[in-house]
Amino acid sequence: MLRRYLAGRGGTRLGPEAQTDSHTEAPRRRENLNGFLAPRSLGVVPSVLAARKGFYHRLLALVVLCAPGVVVLAQAGLTEKDRAEIQGLAAGYARALGSCAAEEYADLFAPEIGYFASGIRGEVVGRERLIALVRSERQCTGATPPAAPPANPGAPPAPRPAPAVVIEPAPGGAIGRADLGNAGMYEDEYVKTPKGWRFRSRTVMTRQEIAANVTVKDVKAIRRLAGTDLGQFDDLYVPGADGVRRFRTAGVELGVTPEGVTGRAYVKGSGGHYDDVYVKTPDGSWRFKSRAFVADQPAAGGAAR
Repeated sequence: MLRRYLAGRGGTRLGPEAQTDSHTEAPRRRENLNGFLAPRSLGVVPSVLAARKGFYHRLLALVVLCAPGVVVLAQAGLTEKDRAEIQGLAAGYARALGSCAAEEYADLFAPEIGYFASGIRGEVVGRERLIALVRSERQCTGATPPAAPPANPGAPPAPRPAPAVVIEPAPGGAIGRADLGNAGMYEDEYVKTPKGWRFRSRTVMTRQEIAANVTVKDVKAIRRLAGTDLGQFDDLYVPGADGVRRFRTAGVELGVTPEGVTGRAYVKGSGGHYDDVYVKTPDGSWRFKSRAFVADQPAAGGAAR
């Protein structure tokens, strides 16, 4: 019945005669519409699927990261209110970090999934780690005195200036970029939660990384290659001049050298770490150039981990 219907509609042939089609027609027998595979064994006609392609694309726009506390949004652009709230989020980030408000800082990230990332800090995900990150910043440890006393000691500290963020809509939320001058740039992902817009991620890309053509996508791929998401690495804590051990790195610490991208990760329960070198292949993927396990010498007063 379907064959007769399609014959009347000028549709794609289903019988043995279809085997005489040119090789250019063959891919349409198994059309992949952004991941919706339609094999012939399902008896689905490619021309019918093509007519529904727009529907699948609209459906894909709704498929975003669904996690506790995250609102699912269609990719329908951003309102002026959305943009203002995201700029406010960036300003709140600068204020919280500059004033060492660790809990306020952690609240700016999406619950459970939001993270900060940089080469030296690794991928810092989770409220407790984000709090520890702020408390380990030099301006928050008391190790770095202010350059000059404030003109009015009773006044609150001046807010840290927030760089302007260029915001664009993206599936499930928005993305943003902010120029940090010689320090590099922020590359952000934002999601809307019941409490408003939050960071899905904020990644610092240094000028050295940018000059080496290393992108956020590359950094994510390298961390996955190294095994950051396998739960096999310790967070690194190091003692300061005051003897207090503070957070330094989560997962894999990355750097850029003439040899390539390097990594270091402390393996749980091993008493040592991996020293890695990663290379990019011609097809754009990342591979180990080398991985060496190094046994650590305990620091004075105990291991700094």
